Amino acid sequence: MESYLFKNKFIAVVYFITLNLLFIFNGYANLQRANPLENKYPIIPTPQEISYGKGELTFKTFSITASDFNTESELLRSFFQEKGINESSNGVKIQIIKEQLRVINPDEAYKLSIDSDIKIWATTEKGAYYAIRTLQQIFRKQGQGGLFPKLKITDWPAFKIRGFMHDTGRNFQSIDQLKEQIEVISQYKYNVFHWHLTDDPGWRLESKLYPQLQSEEATSRGKGKFYTQEEFKDIVAFCKARHITVIPEFDIPGHSQAFRKAMGFETMKDERALPTLLNLFDELCTLASAEDMPYIHIGTDEVRNREEYVEDGFVKQIMDRVKAHDRDLIVWMEGIEVKGDSTSINQLWAQFDPRPGHRFIDSRANYINHLDPFAGMSRLFFQQPCRQPKGDELALGGILCAWPDNNVANERDILKQNPIYPSIVFYADAIWKGRKENKLEYWAKLPALNTSELQEFKVFEDKVIVHRDFFFEGKEFPYIRQTDFQWNVIGPFENNNDVNLKFPVENTLVASYNVDGKDYKWSEPKVGGTLHFKHFFGFPALTNEKTGTFYATMEVYSPDDRLQDFWVGFQGWSRSGGRRVGPFPDQGQWHTTNPKLWVNNVEIAPPNWKQPNLGTRTDEIPFIDEDYFYRSPTKIQLKKGWNTVLLKIPQDNNSWKWMFTCVPVDIENNQVREVSDLKFRTIF
Repeated sequence: MESYLFKNKFIAVVYFITLNLLFIFNGYANLQRANPLENKYPIIPTPQEISYGKGELTFKTFSITASDFNTESELLRSFFQEKGINESSNGVKIQIIKEQLRVINPDEAYKLSIDSDIKIWATTEKGAYYAIRTLQQIFRKQGQGGLFPKLKITDWPAFKIRGFMHDTGRNFQSIDQLKEQIEVISQYKYNVFHWHLTDDPGWRLESKLYPQLQSEEATSRGKGKFYTQEEFKDIVAFCKARHITVIPEFDIPGHSQAFRKAMGFETMKDERALPTLLNLFDELCTLASAEDMPYIHIGTDEVRNREEYVEDGFVKQIMDRVKAHDRDLIVWMEGIEVKGDSTSINQLWAQFDPRPGHRFIDSRANYINHLDPFAGMSRLFFQQPCRQPKGDELALGGILCAWPDNNVANERDILKQNPIYPSIVFYADAIWKGRKENKLEYWAKLPALNTSELQEFKVFEDKVIVHRDFFFEGKEFPYIRQTDFQWNVIGPFENNNDVNLKFPVENTLVASYNVDGKDYKWSEPKVGGTLHFKHFFGFPALTNEKTGTFYATMEVYSPDDRLQDFWVGFQGWSRSGGRRVGPFPDQGQWHTTNPKLWVNNVEIAPPNWKQPNLGTRTDEIPFIDEDYFYRSPTKIQLKKGWNTVLLKIPQDNNSWKWMFTCVPVDIENNQVREVSDLKFRTIF
């Protein structure tokens, strides 16, 4: 009887396992078969409604047979001609039709159909423009002709404002570099360029009323660098042609050191300060019409120094003057609250909430200068703009911000030392498509294996990789597929604030340990290129402990013996407010917390730092090699077969971040790619 029961239980277990394996493999096969065209022709941001057809449309020439939007049809015509495809009467027929679309946001909506011909429907020029941007993403050159996937799309943005901000007050960027980035955001259907023009180091917009604002005496960084009024108008026109609105910001009364130096004001309470600012805002409003530049940003944040304090009514008078020019007024929240102000738009930063009844723009958790190129993309993908699925009359949208607070050696370092382009691509999906819910639990870490959330991220990540390779050649794009990497972690072992303490993990890798009467075992696999143990802004991570020592391990398979490039980093550095994980380590250290890395039991030496031992408050000394993604990669010897990687990541009370990155990379001509012939697995 027992034998019979055992036999039946065994058969049942085998049947259950077989059934599950079939389900898994069938699911995987279905995933691969479901959208082969989507894999080849990914669209970012994801359209609201899309269905791929069967096959592709091939063509050698094109013919725009009808268009209700001449500017947009000329844009499409120029695109094809740049690709070497000419217009002819017997080419693929294209129609661009004006039609009132019945969707949530018809002003920016479009419909697109590709079969034997191409049809676009849009309510306005904006919608037609976004349809053409979609066509540009899915066009592929084939010989002398082109390819499109057959598909149908109905698309519209979830939010009215989808923006990108640069602080050029602290670090000037040339018009050409700004245009490069504006062109990129236009490709991903952003419609706002927020231009932070003033800060303590410099007042960057030319004033003909007060030319001393551009004087070298008033400017502490980038002396002599400012935008002429003609250059400002050029950017406004460049943006307008791409249906992007410029939001200029004069940040007052805080962040006003350059202003006060130039004007000779010891404090913002000088009786001449307010009339001067009123004149400057008047002058700003003459540079573009209210139609072309409907928003003016006046800052009001971080008034923390006595010389920046102002009397009651100071900000209100500026608000009234700006509104008299028929402009919507934007202020930072948290910023100065003005009695009687019921109309300003609040731009939210940090964790601040909007004022009741005020329109708002969400920039919380959107600061690229704090983002790690891997972990930060999870945050941008899973966060819900405005903390609601779509915009409304109060929730206008979101702006992604780049605040390179620290001095930079040259302007390109802003793009090298901050994941600008990956952030733009990841955030584009959230701000256009919208998110059903805010998933705070993934702001600092990727979802667990075998979850629908991780699969959702992987599907989008695959799209990003295609876009990286197609559209970002020659541009800084520090991102590779990170869902390939899985880690076992163990800890934190109690180190009593002594980062040099050793634990048995360093002697042998076994499934569990007992240290000081406490049991430790390796975790289930954790996914990601960067792992936060405890996030510096308090987002949910892997532990709530403040100190201790973690270890992490994985295995890497190499088909041959090789010296492999790796990105390796610990306690990554925010490019903001000095070296905020400082002080910087000495030679021979990865970090002051003394983390370690071993591969096949051989310890890997840290870089030879170009600027060792720098203090935390070193804002004026540019970053050079502090973070893994803009310094030379670490070269690690791999043997043929499986290689064991082990990291030690201690934390003490003196450090702000607790994290690590360790991934192999293929870098050629400054372009980073996955190492295609390596494999990865966890040990436990």
